[in-house]
Amino acid sequence: MTLLLPCLRALRVALWCLGPMCAVLFAHHATAVGLTVLLADDSAPHAEFARQMRATIDDAPVTIAVGMAAARAAIARPGVEPLLLAMLTQLDYESLRGDPGLLRADRRVGVLLRDPAMADQLALIDAVLPQKRRLGVVATVESAPLVRELERAAAGWDLKVQYAPDPTALAAALRLVVARSDALMVLPDRIGDSQAATLAVLHAGAGATLPVFGASDGLVRSGGLAAAVSTPTQLATQARAIVQKLQRGAGGVVLVEAATPATVRVNITVARGLGLRLPDERELTERVTAPR
Repeated sequence: MTLLLPCLRALRVALWCLGPMCAVLFAHHATAVGLTVLLADDSAPHAEFARQMRATIDDAPVTIAVGMAAARAAIARPGVEPLLLAMLTQLDYESLRGDPGLLRADRRVGVLLRDPAMADQLALIDAVLPQKRRLGVVATVESAPLVRELERAAAGWDLKVQYAPDPTALAAALRLVVARSDALMVLPDRIGDSQAATLAVLHAGAGATLPVFGASDGLVRSGGLAAAVSTPTQLATQARAIVQKLQRGAGGVVLVEAATPATVRVNITVARGLGLRLPDERELTERVTAPR
């Protein structure tokens, strides 16, 4: 059963009540047994994640909000059942951290990020380019939390980070990083979420014969060399484990996990154009997910 609710910025939120008597549970904000999944939109990854949740989670008393708009709506809803905010970017979570609804003592909250950790992204680059250590990144000011995570993970790397005023004005920053880098990385931020901005990085990389790495299938399809991503099925499996942790834990502390494990995507055509002979995607995935 699906109910449509108004949400912030006039976005649709589809309420998927997967437990028994779901309409009653929602209408009365009850805490009886039942699984509720809030969808921010009907995008294919979100819809597939919700479908997987139906198959992997029983009628546990838990609410799962998928996407940023759904997360905001879920935080504002009454109820004391555990809450999992799923498929958020790191920057989404940073914008929610100050919300007092996340730290309620009577409710346990978990956050499942949509992207693998920076350490996994670097492990992929290391597996593909083992002799290269100069990594160029263009970011915007609001991406500082991502850059800090990258810096913490990048011991032994020579990072070249340049900030652009916004995703529509990357040229100057790209010229600086391209000249001093062996590879470029697109962060999962406003640049990575903008097709035009991502294409600007890809064009800059292609012009300098530099491979471009990222965290999305779309980047690889558009001309990036490789990406470490987590599929909706993998995220649903991880979500189930987080729900179990929330059911055992206490309120007042937010449990945050990056997406793991990752799956590697490779653009073979780009690899050939760069003169690279790469292991297949399965072997690269094993290297990225190996214990470190």
